[in-house]
Order: sequence, then C-alpha cells, then structure tokens
Amino acid sequence: MNLPPKVTDRAFQRLAEIGAAEQGQALRVAVEGGGCSGFQYDIVLDAPGDGDLVLEGNGQKVVVDRVSLPFLENAVIDFADELIGARFVIENPNATSSCGCGTSFSM
Repeated sequence: MNLPPKVTDRAFQRLAEIGAAEQGQALRVAVEGGGCSGFQYDIVLDAPGDGDLVLEGNGQKVVVDRVSLPFLENAVIDFADELIGARFVIENPNATSSCGCGTSFSM
C-alpha cells in the first residue's frame, strides 16, 4: 500500500503565515523530469485541481497530482528556515541520490 506524503506542522504553519488559504491557494508539490539528478521538485502556490491528493492541516492545503504521487510515497514535506534561506523542503526516502540544490533527485 502506498503511503501518501506527510506534511509537517511547520509547513502548514508557514502556509498560514503567508495567507495561502485566504487566497484560495494550496502548496502544490509536483515531480517533473529534469534537474541535475533526473527528477526535480516543482513547489508552487496553486489552486487545487480535480484529481489532486489534498493534505490538510491548520486550515491550509498541500496538493499533489496523481502523476507525482508515486515519487512522493512516504516523503515528508517540511519548511526549513536556514542561513541559506527559508524554503519548503522534501525529505524523500525514494530518492537514491540528490543534488546539493535540494530540488533535484534520482530514483
């Protein structure tokens, strides 16, 4: 059985801080071909669409499309506030290698 990605409280809290839900927006996490390691994450604010998996918390939504879902099985969607900048990050147990940029990976 495929386990959907988990979203941390910190990620939902960040979405609340930027007022995503008030604007009718959700955090869309998608996986696309390309990037330095074969696949790359595309993380944007977007309206939920038909067929999206919707993960809800703190009044906010994170959505994943059906094509990207298998690549994000058991992944953790988090928000990191680091010296290099604040960004949404994905801890993906399916990735066999990743790139230093943090947005590209291979399986």
